[in-house]
Amino acid sequence: MLSPDSGRDEMSDEVITLPGGVCRYWPIWLTTDEASELYQALLETVAWQQDEIRMFGRTLPLPRLQAWYGDAGASYRYSGIQLEPLPWLPILYALKVRVEQATGAEFNSVLLNLYRSGQDSNGWHADDEPELGEDPLVASLSLGATRRFQLRHKTDRSIPVRTLMLEAGSLLFMGTGMQQHWKHQVPKTQKSVSPRINLTFRKVVDLSQ
Repeated sequence: MLSPDSGRDEMSDEVITLPGGVCRYWPIWLTTDEASELYQALLETVAWQQDEIRMFGRTLPLPRLQAWYGDAGASYRYSGIQLEPLPWLPILYALKVRVEQATGAEFNSVLLNLYRSGQDSNGWHADDEPELGEDPLVASLSLGATRRFQLRHKTDRSIPVRTLMLEAGSLLFMGTGMQQHWKHQVPKTQKSVSPRINLTFRKVVDLSQ
């Protein structure tokens, strides 16, 4: 389906420089056909599950489905949810290799989120858990419906919120400083939207060393 060097010219990216951080954004990283085929394949083959999250003293279902794949030992915990990696699917490993080639970063795991409708969301957060290292690098691939993605500085509210409309086949690389100084979210929307799949590639580090 996908080879590491398939698709369009990956040099056609936009550099987004923000106070304390930098992103690279490829609006068309996969062709339309690639993005559509990949979306359907992941929808059918990924072991989607709905975890529960503890908020405001209550246990609530996570407002999206998710799955965690990666190298053996790449365990990840956030918001009280413990994720143990499932073995790489061949299609996910091929994507990892290709994303690494585009970004120059190294990844050993991927978190997949399935937003079933506009009511599924992901609130303000940073991917800054200890097991992601001191300066986490995250690459985010979008498939399916276009959703609004927002970036907000952690401490300086005078800096305007930055909004991107992440379309199918786009790749956003949140580079150095982004998880240290910025939060991001995929807010709910009242608009009627189709499902969306998002893949965020990460590198889990060994905290025992």
